[in-house]
Amino acid sequence: MKIEIFGSGCPKCRTVEANVKKALETTGLIAEVVKVTDIDEMVKRGLMLTPGLAIDGVLVATGRTPSIDEIIQLIKKKSEKQ
Repeated sequence: MKIEIFGSGCPKCRTVEANVKKALETTGLIAEVVKVTDIDEMVKRGLMLTPGLAIDGVLVATGRTPSIDEIIQLIKKKSEKQ
């Protein structure tokens, strides 16, 4: 599983990153966590508001900070499909 966090490094983006790490720690799942700071890449991927969160290439949250519990649910849903 690959989880991408889109943003410039603002406080909200750092919160999303911390929430992702905590969610992975809580579930015991392993994923590659990548920070995407390149604006051209964000636009290419259809992201208009940061922070953004993608799981395996699919944007699941944009312009807001998903909670740890929400990220856990998104991760579990994706891992069940694999």
